[in-house]
Amino acid sequence: MHVPDGFINAPVSAVAGVAAAGAVALSLRGARKELGEKAAPLAGLVAAFVFAVQMLNFPVAAGTSGHLLGGALAAILVGPWTGVLCIAVVLLMQGVLFADGGLTALGVNIVVMGVVTVVVAHFLFHGLRTVLPRTRGGVTAAAFVAALVSVPASAAAFTLLYAVGGTTHVPIGKVLTAMLGVHVLIGIGEAAITALTVGAVLAVRPDLVYGARGLTAPLKLRVDGELVDAAPAEDAPATAPGSPRKVWIGGVVTALVLAGVVSFYASQSPDGLEKVAADQGIDAKAEEYEHATADSPLADYELDGIGIKRLSGGLAGVIGVGLTLAVGTGAFWAVRRRRQAADTGAQV
Repeated sequence: MHVPDGFINAPVSAVAGVAAAGAVALSLRGARKELGEKAAPLAGLVAAFVFAVQMLNFPVAAGTSGHLLGGALAAILVGPWTGVLCIAVVLLMQGVLFADGGLTALGVNIVVMGVVTVVVAHFLFHGLRTVLPRTRGGVTAAAFVAALVSVPASAAAFTLLYAVGGTTHVPIGKVLTAMLGVHVLIGIGEAAITALTVGAVLAVRPDLVYGARGLTAPLKLRVDGELVDAAPAEDAPATAPGSPRKVWIGGVVTALVLAGVVSFYASQSPDGLEKVAADQGIDAKAEEYEHATADSPLADYELDGIGIKRLSGGLAGVIGVGLTLAVGTGAFWAVRRRRQAADTGAQV
């Protein structure tokens, strides 16, 4: 759903840019509470993984494809504040290096694909957690539903921005109906990818999943007619979770394989927004805008100078994963260091 230049006019794009900058600023402050020693490198991994999976367009209808947005996945794995930052990093890398998503529309994309998906998924996920069983299955089910709903919510947010600042005149009812129709289908794919990924991490390291905190409820005993938490057995072994290094390495390898190899087999059909834009005439003025980084050596996810398409796309994907991982991890470590500095100052 990367919005290119020319879909939304300059004033609304500017307002969306200010809103996106504000959301990122707030997220930088909020993420300090979420980014512990283990979470910082994992947040960079989540950004790289989202980048990789977004290259895997899957067919959803005749002549239409979809791809992961990733807001729900990021919010559940590393927290909502950090989740917004993860998606912002991905969109920045895609816009600047790969000419994917307009630069004047970067604020629109962060709001639509990052903020809206994260907020909707976060609150729906935690609402479902209160009524579903406190088990891995309950967490996975909540992740599925939250991811499913976040995609049409994002489509509705784009439609709202188009209603206010669209550069073409298409009845909003037609745009909304078309956007919701195709993005509900895309949401099913998003939900499946999110649930599978969350379930996989839960199976090996549930302590690393932000949304699974408090997964195991303490044993309850009835004392004098009241339920109280049972004290842990004195001889119970202390099993502190180990380093997340294996999870990190496995995630990086998976992202590299997805971007470098599996992406070659992704659907070549236009994604949901592109299809709706072409069918409804939303993209009538988009051709007037040339992407500012159209001459990038990585534009369109192909490495310039490589004549073999499969190799060119694979290398571009691998480079993208590596750069996103480096930029994301560096940014999240910087946020964590600021938290440590603030804690030290408070103690002094």
